[in-house]
Amino acid sequence: MADNTYVGAIDQGTTGTRFMVFDHSGKVIANAYEKHEQIYPEPGWVEHDAMEIWENTKSVINTALDDALIDAEQLEAIGVTNQRETTVMWDKDTGSPIGNAIVWQDRRTTDRIETLEADGKKDDVQQKTGLEPDAYFSATKAEWLLDNTDPIKLQRSRPEDVRDRAEEGEILFGTIDTWVIYNLTGNHITDVTNASRTMLFNIHDMEWDDELLEEFNVPRATLPEVRPSSDEDTYGSTDADGFLGAEVPVAGALGDQQAALFGQTCFDAGDAKNTYGTGSFMLMNTGDEAVMSEHGLLTTVGFQRSGQPVQYALEGSIFITGAAIEWLEDMTLISDAMESEKLARSVDSTDGVYFVPAFAGLGAPHWDQRARGTIVGMTRGTRREHIVRATLESIAFQTRDVAEAMEEDSGIDLQSLRVDGGAVKNNFLCQLQSNIINTDIARPVVDETTALGSAYAAGLAVGYWDTIDELRDNWQIDREFSPKDTSDVDARYDRWQEAVKRSLDWARGGD
Repeated sequence: MADNTYVGAIDQGTTGTRFMVFDHSGKVIANAYEKHEQIYPEPGWVEHDAMEIWENTKSVINTALDDALIDAEQLEAIGVTNQRETTVMWDKDTGSPIGNAIVWQDRRTTDRIETLEADGKKDDVQQKTGLEPDAYFSATKAEWLLDNTDPIKLQRSRPEDVRDRAEEGEILFGTIDTWVIYNLTGNHITDVTNASRTMLFNIHDMEWDDELLEEFNVPRATLPEVRPSSDEDTYGSTDADGFLGAEVPVAGALGDQQAALFGQTCFDAGDAKNTYGTGSFMLMNTGDEAVMSEHGLLTTVGFQRSGQPVQYALEGSIFITGAAIEWLEDMTLISDAMESEKLARSVDSTDGVYFVPAFAGLGAPHWDQRARGTIVGMTRGTRREHIVRATLESIAFQTRDVAEAMEEDSGIDLQSLRVDGGAVKNNFLCQLQSNIINTDIARPVVDETTALGSAYAAGLAVGYWDTIDELRDNWQIDREFSPKDTSDVDARYDRWQEAVKRSLDWARGGD
């Protein structure tokens, strides 16, 4: 391995796309980011333009390399990490999407899930996929796209042409990793972690499930090949005549939360991390056993290396955390995210205010698609500082909801939680989180662990790193937070649970 070679990571997230370059020590050498448009055609609908995402991907790669004076030939490999569940379908002949990508937050298929549950099929789906049936996952999004795409836009004359062409493999399905890999290499591939989030994949047999494909009416021919997250055979290489001007292997891919698990070096059963992004996602490695949850968590694929057994994880998916801070900005209660810490510290408490940010329903462990955002406990004396502090507390309380469920399911007491994501720069939030879950919090030096995880997966595949012990040696703590001032935490948590009950089932049918 030459001293001047690196591994690149494409981190395609909900609000934007980042490209980062890492050296052998895991240090960030280059970094570029661009936002993309959030499209809201109807209440509860969220879409992205997949072509905009691809154009931004090319742009951030070139920008990062140019700014750091790195030639593409110096990249040993590229890894991909992505917003999970977001679904795109495209025309194999033209490479053009058949419509906007449907984002993981989108709720348009809520009725479809309720029909599934009414038909008594919920448990079967859950046993096969490890997932709580929800509009969150990809299956009903793919079904909706196939049923509702206007064939005129595809220059076809008959509505059934879309489904007919999907049956022939001429319309391709993918989560965003698949879309990016396809545009990088020309190959139609996903990894085991992203496949496990589609609600079409049997996580025990590790293959697409015929009964699920029939239930959701998704043709097998439209699906990508499933590969390990770190693949010595690689997914293909970039085109030397393409935008990079070099052949670079694309050798690793993980959904963003599994990538963070990998980047935080949670390689052993019992290791856990929480990522604070648009939502928050807490994962605990359960080893080679798929522990089925009895407390509202998801069982998911954690990662797989070439020639190695699949590693599973328990996951608590919280839909809205960082997005709640963005909402404070939208409502002009704060000018930027960093102001939230200052304002929260300026008051001793929320003065009895509780905020349940169920803008897209509630995920684990409640799983209420019709819950909606709720603020309770306000008086005439309530000020913005109280609401801001209640917003930060809502992030910590939701994490405790998940942590308690995780301990019940796994039988493992959480001794320490590794954290990452944009919100962990907020020291007040980190200390608050430690107090509320009564557990040590460890914040690493490199907090962009989703990108780092995908870089690690790709680098291991091509021999840039030889062993996972090298990766463990790279992991360094920036700061630790230990519980303090916990005297009234349980009482406040009980009140939080009351506030959650008031948010449930608000958006009833027809609202």
